[in-house]
Amino acid sequence: MTSLERRNALKGNELAWYERMLEIREFERRTNELFAAGSIRGTTHLCVGQEALDIGLATSLNPDDVLAATYRSHGVALAFGLSSHAVMAEIMGKSTGCAGGVGGSMHMCDSTVGLLPTSAIIGGGMPIAVGAALAFQVQKKKNVGVALFGDAATNIGAFHESLNLAAIWKLPVIFVIDNNVYGEYSRIDKTTPLEDLHMRAESYKMPHYAVDGMDVAATRKGIKEAVDRARSGGGPTLIEAKTYRFAGHSRADKALYRPEGELEKWQERDPIKLTEEGLVKRGLLDAAKIEKMRADMTKTIEGVVATCQAAPSPTVASMFENVFTS
Repeated sequence: MTSLERRNALKGNELAWYERMLEIREFERRTNELFAAGSIRGTTHLCVGQEALDIGLATSLNPDDVLAATYRSHGVALAFGLSSHAVMAEIMGKSTGCAGGVGGSMHMCDSTVGLLPTSAIIGGGMPIAVGAALAFQVQKKKNVGVALFGDAATNIGAFHESLNLAAIWKLPVIFVIDNNVYGEYSRIDKTTPLEDLHMRAESYKMPHYAVDGMDVAATRKGIKEAVDRARSGGGPTLIEAKTYRFAGHSRADKALYRPEGELEKWQERDPIKLTEEGLVKRGLLDAAKIEKMRADMTKTIEGVVATCQAAPSPTVASMFENVFTS
């Protein structure tokens, strides 16, 4: 199945949303184990607990819209349609990865579903999304550009420059703050003088609001409102998705700096748990089906790991492929 086919499989299918969330969660769990075992080099940044935002974005945008996301991007890539093999192989540095194994954990991409190369630079995707939106506007297309970035990125210059330019030119771009409470190892209240980050859009006379980033339906509703406004020429929107990072900043971070009980409080609103409860209540899921879907996903991801481990590594010459000059 191609990335586009996997992306399209989510259309209007809430059970597929749930299954993709399970895929993201199991993928991240297994990825963390592989790093801990020394089977993967470098570092990685897990999105455990933030699956609802990934699915909300993927199901609210069209494949010909574009997303410029951050290095915490495994979940976004899977939600947008990349196969578990394409993402895992890239993390493992294998030639069958989405970037040929030369990008690694922080650099996911697939132009067929609108996923621009994810950026390891804090806030690096914001000017790129603005540029894409400008191109759509000049070409008179109805597509939109989306920038996904963390809460700490709202403190950098690129954030303010991007919002300012987008507001002046009424560009079809949506800025989505993935507010997971922590910027690397620092809690938001230690680095930022306001709790509701979306209020910063007031400086640019830009529509703004917060959404419950742990709830797929709430996230989709907020994003779709902004998408419809952008497509109709109404300009940009700043959305703050209130989420929580269940894991530490990176694989080496045990997050010992968190206040006691904070993680457990947020886990009560685990997006997968909330989605399960909603589907069970509506008769679309039951305990037996949940158990089977979880077991099947564990087996599937284990098979992906084995296949990726057996895949060839890129050659030295691979570094010079897809490099262009004018």
